[in-house]
Amino acid sequence: MSYETIKVSAAAPGVTVIAFNRPDAANALSTQMGRDLLDVWSKLRGDDSLRAVVLGGEGKHFCAGADLKERNGMTDEAWADQHRLFEAMIRAQLACPVPVIAAVHGAAMGGGAEMTLACDFAYAAEGARFGLPEAGLGIMPGLGGTQLLTRAVGPRRALELLTTAAPFTAAQALDYGVVSSVVAPEALMDTVVAVANQIATRAPLSVRGLKRVVHEGQDMDLKRAMDLELTVYNHLFTTADRREGVASFNEKRTPKFEGK
Repeated sequence: MSYETIKVSAAAPGVTVIAFNRPDAANALSTQMGRDLLDVWSKLRGDDSLRAVVLGGEGKHFCAGADLKERNGMTDEAWADQHRLFEAMIRAQLACPVPVIAAVHGAAMGGGAEMTLACDFAYAAEGARFGLPEAGLGIMPGLGGTQLLTRAVGPRRALELLTTAAPFTAAQALDYGVVSSVVAPEALMDTVVAVANQIATRAPLSVRGLKRVVHEGQDMDLKRAMDLELTVYNHLFTTADRREGVASFNEKRTPKFEGK
C-alpha cells in the first residue's frame, strides 16, 4: 500500500508498521494524512492474516498534532468537514481487531497524543513528550482524547492534564499509565516490533478475542462482562487452534496456529 503522507510496511509475517511520513512538518495531521490513515485502517480491518500493528513516525517526531498551518483561516464549515474525516479515521483505528502498539518518539501532541491513546498500548523513547494543548487553542480534544485519557489515567489526573494543557514527559507518561515502558531512542522500534512479533506467535483468534473482551467489557457491569468473556471462551475451545495449542504443548514443539 502506497500513500502520500504515511509509510506502510511489513516488519514480519502478520506484523504491519504504519509510520507518519511528513517529517518536515513534524508529522502534523493534515487532511490528506487523515484520508490516508482512514484508508489503511479500513483495509487492515479486513485482513485475516493481520496479527499486530505498530504505529510510529518518520523523522524527529511521532506526530505534533493537527496541522495548524493548514487550519489557519479555515471556515467553520471547512473545519467541521475536516474533523468529520478525522473522526472516521480514529474510529477506524479503534476498530482494528488486532493489537495496535504505538512507538512514540519526539512530540506526541494533540491528535498525536490522541492516536497514541487510541492504540492498545504504547512504548516511548527517552525524551518523548506528550500533551493535549487544545484548551490553550480555544477547543478541546475531539478524537476520543478526553475519554481515552480518563480510561488510562483516571478522571483526576485527566482533568489536570486537559485543563492545564501542560505537556508531560515520557517518564511521567509511564508513571501515569499512558505508556508501558520507556526505552532508549535507538531501541524503540526494535523493542516494539519484538513485542508485536511475540503477539504474532500467539493464537490469532485468542488475541482478537482478548482485544474484544477487554475493550467491550470495560463498559459493562461485571456480570455482562463475564458473560461476554464466556461467549468468546466457549467459541475458542472448539477451534482447530485450541487443539493445535494443546497438542503442541504435549508434543513439546512450537505450535502452528492458522486462525481456524
